[in-house]
Amino acid sequence: MSSKNLDQLYRQVIMDHYKNPRNKGVIEDGSLTVNMNNPTCGDRIQLTMNVEDGIVTNAKFEGEGCSISMSSASMMTQAIKGKKVEDALKLSKIFSEMMQGNDYDDDVDLGDIEALSGVSKFPARIKCATLAWKAMEKGLGDETN
Repeated sequence: MSSKNLDQLYRQVIMDHYKNPRNKGVIEDGSLTVNMNNPTCGDRIQLTMNVEDGIVTNAKFEGEGCSISMSSASMMTQAIKGKKVEDALKLSKIFSEMMQGNDYDDDVDLGDIEALSGVSKFPARIKCATLAWKAMEKGLGDETN
């Protein structure tokens, strides 16, 4: 597949998550709630998660922002549901490496998340893509301490 076609496919995946977000909403009895914002562009997110026996059993988000921040939140919540806390945090590290344009563990199937790999070419947008992931790290980091 040509890089032009791949870029187009990635844009379609990002826009699908933006227009049809997965896991949008609030877990009313969420055991973890994290609010974060990106003051440089105005993106904001509230992430709620349930963690039982070291496994993320549910994750939802509310917020507003650009297509990159909201689609990243949608992809992230999908990716961490059902994962052990340590695996979710490892996935976040891999995502961070990808956002910085570094080599990352490509043995891990990133699924739709890989569509955000092009964001690394636009440094001003990296904070948009990582907002939800930073919220997840903060919440799950608090959970492990």
